[in-house]
Amino acid sequence: MVTKTPDHYHMMKTLRTDLVRFMMSYKFALKEINTKINILKEEFQYVHDYNPIEHVKSRVKSPESLLNKLQRKGLEISIDSIQRNIRDIAGVRITCSFVSDIYEIKNMLESQKDITVLECRDYIQHPKPNGYQSLHLIVQIPIFMSDREELVPVEIQIRTIAMDFWASLEHKIYYKYNKEIPQRIVNELKEAADTAARLDRKMETIHKEMIQLKELAAEEESNSQTPFQHETLQILVTNKFNKI
Repeated sequence: MVTKTPDHYHMMKTLRTDLVRFMMSYKFALKEINTKINILKEEFQYVHDYNPIEHVKSRVKSPESLLNKLQRKGLEISIDSIQRNIRDIAGVRITCSFVSDIYEIKNMLESQKDITVLECRDYIQHPKPNGYQSLHLIVQIPIFMSDREELVPVEIQIRTIAMDFWASLEHKIYYKYNKEIPQRIVNELKEAADTAARLDRKMETIHKEMIQLKELAAEEESNSQTPFQHETLQILVTNKFNKI
């Protein structure tokens, strides 16, 4: 057991102050990532008349949370230790409508020249034993300070509404319960996760069928238009483009 001397408290106070300064770069990294996501969302909406992103949440872990995590893992209490061992200090969660949207967003983020993907964990193709599904990316993005450039890691979780619903409730059910979970409850939660996954697949199928119906209806309408109507449509499209 560590004896908490006055020197120990002084060291922790100094470390906390340094942490606040250190974590500013993670705050700025989140702003950069959120800006990129908003740009991609607006562009996708305009080009495809469809928004794949339902919600975006972001957070930076508190200094207390970081110190507690180091202590739980028995790691050195220092800024360098945090940089080496903790890569989810800054986190973004993107909630999508459909599973296909998840991989669409992943591809769009990977195509950004200043984003480097350090790690990808696909819990959709390979769910966790408890049924948890999501796509996790650890990306690195440059942050330009007044006197230096920093490469900051950010964790991005991308999941559907159904996946997010299950994960949020599972967390609330387990919250502050430090004992072993009865196997019956574990099995029921896994069954609920499987049900959510089936719902995702069913809604994806319906979504694709509706896209095909809309494309067919648009093609039939286009074929029935007169030359004058085609010319009018071209003028409207040109005017819309010029207003951007």
